Amino acid sequence: MTKTTEQANPLREGLSTRAVPQPCIIVIFGATGDLAHRKLIPALYNLAADGELPPAVTVVGFARRPKTDDQFRQELAQTTRKFSRQELREDIWKTFSKSLFYHQSEFEDEAGYQSLVKRLDEIDEKRATRGNRLFYLAAAPEKFEPILKNLKAAGLNKAKEGSWARVIIEKPFGRDLASARKLNRIVSNSFAEDQTYRIDHFLGKETAQNILVLRFANAIFEPIWNAHYIDHVQITAAETLGVEARGGYYDTAGALRDMVQNHLLQLLCLVAMEAPTDLRADSIRDEKVKVVRSLRRYRPDETAHLVVRGQYGKGAINGQSVPGYREEEKVNPKSETDTYVAVRLCLDTWRWSDVPIYLRVGKRLPKSATEISVHFKKAPMVLFNRDSHEHDQNVLVIRIQPDEGI
Repeated sequence: MTKTTEQANPLREGLSTRAVPQPCIIVIFGATGDLAHRKLIPALYNLAADGELPPAVTVVGFARRPKTDDQFRQELAQTTRKFSRQELREDIWKTFSKSLFYHQSEFEDEAGYQSLVKRLDEIDEKRATRGNRLFYLAAAPEKFEPILKNLKAAGLNKAKEGSWARVIIEKPFGRDLASARKLNRIVSNSFAEDQTYRIDHFLGKETAQNILVLRFANAIFEPIWNAHYIDHVQITAAETLGVEARGGYYDTAGALRDMVQNHLLQLLCLVAMEAPTDLRADSIRDEKVKVVRSLRRYRPDETAHLVVRGQYGKGAINGQSVPGYREEEKVNPKSETDTYVAVRLCLDTWRWSDVPIYLRVGKRLPKSATEISVHFKKAPMVLFNRDSHEHDQNVLVIRIQPDEGI
């Protein structure tokens, strides 16, 4: 038999294979907050700068503070200039900013949602957004319930024929199991499961998305990605920043809830999961669930030895004096909330049996970096007449941020 090879289509050479986003209106609840200013708007601007955002895509910021569209645009220009991954170009921003609008309302005010309906219909007509609506909940977790209920009451959870309505919910998804289950019930009462997107923005980083390719499309690493060859795994998220303006929220959460049980656990799942049957979201989720279920539970007497919690004190970063956590704005002076956590985990699976996995996260640390390091077992050094303890391990480092790479 002769093997035939598929010929490349010369007409598609140089063309992007990415799906083209559909025109829509993105309604950001909590548009004056940290997430919108530092992450969401700069990310959308970068897509526009790269030519990957359809001109009709429109953003409507929903928040309680009174301001005009122009004031909203000016504030976003300042923060985007500061936080964008590429330099702000005035010509691109001038065009992009015309797609930014502001809608003032309390999250609990039903009338504000009725007026939002009219505003969205007007934008649909003027900007040809086709009735597609994406609701992004970038507000405090306690505001999720009134937002979802009012969206349903205003009929915004149902799309017009030929259009779609979706909701994105950022972490934290509840404070504990009971509150997460309650929030799931609230979400399902307003939006169907195929309309609902619970996201962890760490997974949007390019290096994180490439972990599965590195593992399962690589004949070098996959055969040795197990307890026979790996000594231990470290997943670290360190930053030089303190809590900044998030003291009120952070003091109710802490590092364990804010980072470990979502961002770091998701990275652990990508490192430890088995190959999914395909790349559909449900298939990947099923394999991740198996990883979480295999986490070894601590006995009460083990916790003190396997978990370290800390809190940053007053000191200096890059030569500048910075306050301690308890001196931060909106933080209880007697707070015992953790700003640093390190945990040692084990997965009771064939692949990872007795391989320690260390997760650590902290604020006000010497440098900012998020990375996964896979430490391989040492090779015998008898041949070279050296003691094995003098021999450094081989380490595969996957850098998530700030400098993505392997």
